[in-house]
Amino acid sequence: MATDKWASWLLTRRDGGSAELHSRHTPGLEAFRDGVLDRACLEPDDVVLDVGCGTGLIAFGALERLGPGGRVIFSDVSQDLLDVCRARAGDDPRCSFTRAEAHDLAGVGDASVDVVTTRSVLIYSTRKAEALAEFFRVLRPGGRLSIFEPINRFLAEHRPGELFGTPRATGVADLVAKVVGHFRSASGDGALVDFDERDLLDWAEAAGFGAIELDYRAQLDVPAEPFGDWRALKRTAPNPLAPTYGEAMEAALTRSECERLDAAMTALEGTPVRRTMAVAYLRALKDLNA
Repeated sequence: MATDKWASWLLTRRDGGSAELHSRHTPGLEAFRDGVLDRACLEPDDVVLDVGCGTGLIAFGALERLGPGGRVIFSDVSQDLLDVCRARAGDDPRCSFTRAEAHDLAGVGDASVDVVTTRSVLIYSTRKAEALAEFFRVLRPGGRLSIFEPINRFLAEHRPGELFGTPRATGVADLVAKVVGHFRSASGDGALVDFDERDLLDWAEAAGFGAIELDYRAQLDVPAEPFGDWRALKRTAPNPLAPTYGEAMEAALTRSECERLDAAMTALEGTPVRRTMAVAYLRALKDLNA
């Protein structure tokens, strides 16, 4: 069955159909989930709105922390992903589903939820400030916001030509630069890098939130786990808007250049690489008098 770009990435293209890559990614995703939910300080009877629920990482994690009187609203722009979550939820009466964009939660009433959560959602929005205003609108007085966002601007500024932390070691930095350039052209880099952690703070404050706390973590050339199976990695895409690495190579490189890059990356399998990335968690409250 055909799926939209969001579902296709989460269900297939993120891991390239590789069980090994999926197992590598899972601990990090679970840590992000727990970071969001720990900061949300859930109560047993809370109504939680998970914006951009995807396959339900945060939403189903919230259900495990809520009591029988709690409820989770799964919200996503992708009907395909909502269908995946609905099937997984089965007959759980605590679940409801609404299709919406982060900046327009028209199906959710004013002051109707206790907690709003998101993970890696604002990064794809061109209307981020409006999304924060919508989160504020749907929260009840005393409600909590807990979000996680990757700060891609950090990587773009510090290691703009990076591919899996390997370019300086491979001797093919010229080819890597062409592939990375194609990603930026194909995915429309703007929304992915047009903000940083300071913008998140400003948007939350402008929306009306108080008690705003932001936890920021950056890593620059930090030793990471060994480079994996290049054939599998070529089937993956870095985000839902981008082609796979293999597709980007075919579009940006000649056949001989593809062969050269393949040989260099295959030779790196099992060798250490270095990670450069930045992430931010933000939590905030809607004042009781709001």
